[in-house]
Amino acid sequence: MTTDLTPARRDAVLDDAHVGDIRGAFGSIRRGDLAARPGLSARIRTLLAIIGPGLIVMVGDNDAGAFGTYTQAGQDYGTRLLWTLLLLVPVLYVNQEMVLRLGAVTGVGHARLILERFGRFWGAFSVIDLFLLNALTLVTEFIGVALATSYLGLPKAGGVLVAAAVVILAASTGDFRRFERIAVALCLGSLLLVPVYLIVHPATGRMARDFVVPGLPGGHLADVMLLIIAIVGTTVAPWQLFFQQSYVIDKRITPRFIRYERADLWIGIVVVVIGGAAMIGFSAAALHGGGAFTDAGGVARGLEAEAGRTAGALFAITLLDASVIGACAVSLATAYAIGDVFGMRHSLHRRPSEAKGFYAVFAGVIAVSAVVVITPGSPLGLLTEGVQTLAGVLLPSASVFLLLLCNDRAVLGPWVNGRLKNAFTSLVVAVLVALSVVLTAGVLFPGITGAQIGAILAGCGAAGLAALAFWTVRAVRRRAATPTSAGTASGGDRMAWRMPPLDELPAPAVSAGRKIGLATLRLYLVAASLLVVVRIVQLATGG
Repeated sequence: MTTDLTPARRDAVLDDAHVGDIRGAFGSIRRGDLAARPGLSARIRTLLAIIGPGLIVMVGDNDAGAFGTYTQAGQDYGTRLLWTLLLLVPVLYVNQEMVLRLGAVTGVGHARLILERFGRFWGAFSVIDLFLLNALTLVTEFIGVALATSYLGLPKAGGVLVAAAVVILAASTGDFRRFERIAVALCLGSLLLVPVYLIVHPATGRMARDFVVPGLPGGHLADVMLLIIAIVGTTVAPWQLFFQQSYVIDKRITPRFIRYERADLWIGIVVVVIGGAAMIGFSAAALHGGGAFTDAGGVARGLEAEAGRTAGALFAITLLDASVIGACAVSLATAYAIGDVFGMRHSLHRRPSEAKGFYAVFAGVIAVSAVVVITPGSPLGLLTEGVQTLAGVLLPSASVFLLLLCNDRAVLGPWVNGRLKNAFTSLVVAVLVALSVVLTAGVLFPGITGAQIGAILAGCGAAGLAALAFWTVRAVRRRAATPTSAGTASGGDRMAWRMPPLDELPAPAVSAGRKIGLATLRLYLVAASLLVVVRIVQLATGG
């Protein structure tokens, strides 16, 4: 039995293609289907229809850059840094759970919400910085394609152009379900890392111990710290927030199915951790101390030398697969954000003739990035370093705005963060901001020492404790002045609640604390951006 209990009031959904039946890779759910799902088989069918956004965003971040970072960690330090993957699990879940909730409840993309709730400066900054960062990230994806095809004996230029064409065609059919089936198939392709692991056969007992017991390997402390931060940076990327929120909206997922989307997210996290652990494990066993790592192509050659051609070929194929799914997700994140902010039709349910601007941005960033990679003399090393630097600059603002949006009652109503989630999320954001500052400093100043990194972390910790004290006092005072029943809602009302149209939202309250915090963030971003420009000029001129 299906009953349409859609609220009579208008919702904020910006593109009417985002309203309708859910048509996922493995099943469909009719619009307005609020029937109970008491049996296991019914719940499984519902989960199969929902699976997609969480899986794609997670596996998409195990891309070419992640392949390089994880295999470098294995070669340089064995399996001693495996514990970082376990610590990242709650970070991944908390960040992505908040954006999937924002998408399902609001129907509005991340960039547009920032523009509407924090003003033109932050809205423009989020789109411009995301566009630049994603364009550079796409270059690294096609570098991965070039390395994989070269190892497999295929022409570099031809391989890059074919991969770019595949990405564009996969998303340009006007059939959401067809794209999602292709994307999920690519995600499943990432599991080819498991046969590589089995061929190399690392010491499983040692890996299990290093996975759950934190420890720092020997070596230069600054190098170890920066690699740990690089693992965090390659696993928690700003584009993920924009992609996940918009893709949940495009799939037409509503609050009714949030718990199934959370399960989808957990599936994606498990696949990512398996892939990352496998790469660290087999590179530790086959390459540790051997110096094979120069890039992912060097890893493939090192695996071939130590474990045979099959291991090297499977690694290269998986690298190619990861680069393609990464390119799909990153380019869609860009097109979704620009479509949201500029009011263009932006949905994979639409054909290119129905959403020209959206598909033009999507195909344009892919084409330009692919051409850059195959153009002789392109500064690919400089562009790769630019990705790391810009990610470090952007991550604090993305994390801060995510937390603020998830506490905006006009936006999320009864779906705002609870106290425990806010406490944990605030800790996660504080750690990410601190690591971002260190990452930016490490890229800008390659000679940074372990003591200097410690001083930066200590300073960030002191600032975080001061901010925590301020916000705690403020929250206590606010609770004392607010009726205990404020913001509560019954289960049924909560499932039916959607954000009203943007023009009906009350203006956000801007307290003195928020003004100080946003001004500080703006100062950091301006200073970091200037240092980035200086560093890029130095690298370009050989300084």
